[in-house]
Amino acid sequence: MQVKYHRILLKLSGEAMLGEGGRIIDEAFLRRIVATVKACLAEGVQVAIIVGAGNIWRGRQSGDIERVRGDYMGMLATAINAIALSDAFIRAGQDARVLTAINMPEIGEYYTRDAAVAHLEAGRVVIFAAGTGRPYFSTDTAAALRAIEVGADAILMAKNVDGVYTADPKTDPTAKKIDSISYAEMLSRELRVIDLTAAALCRDCEIPTLVFKLADTEDILRAVAGETTGTVIL
Repeated sequence: MQVKYHRILLKLSGEAMLGEGGRIIDEAFLRRIVATVKACLAEGVQVAIIVGAGNIWRGRQSGDIERVRGDYMGMLATAINAIALSDAFIRAGQDARVLTAINMPEIGEYYTRDAAVAHLEAGRVVIFAAGTGRPYFSTDTAAALRAIEVGADAILMAKNVDGVYTADPKTDPTAKKIDSISYAEMLSRELRVIDLTAAALCRDCEIPTLVFKLADTEDILRAVAGETTGTVIL
């Protein structure tokens, strides 16, 4: 395989981890992710992952819970997903480390850029938990921040939509999928498939984002090669 991106930040939605029958973790999905990431590692690609928590908790669905407390609850939920993901890697014989934005030494290492880069260079999978460690910032923004900090070549956004559209395809039947778009245009048109704060960070630091639907984990391998059926944002 011809590799285009040699250090990637893979963002997985929490919803992707949902299992059948109300199970919050789909272990079969984790095994597929692990196999695909190991294939990337075999090609010399360094892989960092950040995972959301939509399978467990969403702050905007928290009812009367105050926003800041609700956001911290969401950060803790991402730690649950990170532990599950690291366990799947370790059971498959691949070293993985959880780095947390909130100090939780029993769960993972407290995040520093140097530690993350050292683990990546040593061939370990790095899994970021607890977002940015601050309320009001989405996991997309945390993904952009961590990708920039560790010097990733690209962000792979595995979403529950298959790319950026001209409008919301759920409500507008005339919406068209866009193959490639600039951050500037996306921001000016307020196309919100990724958080606008994340888009502004990526624009300023000139890091590409590939947005695709994770219907097939092999799409991760295709994205590493610079191929995607989704949208490339530059």
